[in-house]
Amino acid sequence: QLQRGKRMEKTEWLKKAAQSILDMEGEVAKEIAQKALADGMDPLEMITEGFSEGIRKMGDLFDRGEVFLPGLLIASEAMTGAVEILEAALPQDKKQAKRAVIVIGTIEGDIHDIGKGIIVTMLRVHGYEVHDLGRDVPIEEFVKKAQELDADVVGSSAMMTTTQVGQKKLEKALTEAGLRDKVKTMVGGAVATDHWAKRIGADFFGETPQDTIDKLGEFLS
Repeated sequence: QLQRGKRMEKTEWLKKAAQSILDMEGEVAKEIAQKALADGMDPLEMITEGFSEGIRKMGDLFDRGEVFLPGLLIASEAMTGAVEILEAALPQDKKQAKRAVIVIGTIEGDIHDIGKGIIVTMLRVHGYEVHDLGRDVPIEEFVKKAQELDADVVGSSAMMTTTQVGQKKLEKALTEAGLRDKVKTMVGGAVATDHWAKRIGADFFGETPQDTIDKLGEFLS
């Protein structure tokens, strides 16, 4: 009986955590993180099954057009604040290893940044180490950074058919640098499609922020 009561409490904490992200309440999220710790909750569980669940749902709502960009960014900030508190409480051996090192940027000639910015925020919130090269990034810059950081993933965004060819050039440049078998490549942007990714030899196309997170998780496992 006691066991069961304790478990109910746990699901309650996880629910509260997720809800604080959906409500975009940064201060509330931090308070929940602190109180859950004081109540003996496992910090890692609070991150992976509580707050992460909230940001995942938020990503879905954004994909469906039910939440807009400012909301998603506020929710991401709330998540970051809560996770910082919980990570500080993790025992050394439980510290989440950075999930993967990702180099990402918008292809040269393209100054569109918003879509990529959202993806970067979501990736960071999900525990990835992201190096954002910004917009209008030369192909050799992607390659240089990937080498320098020993990256696991290289992501590129293109919003126009004229800059889209840069994603194809990037695949070639990574191959020539001997990196292509060491990194996964993901493409995104208004003009990218699954068909395009396959055609140029990229590993996958991320259609929306949540789709990108889901596919990346599959590929890296």
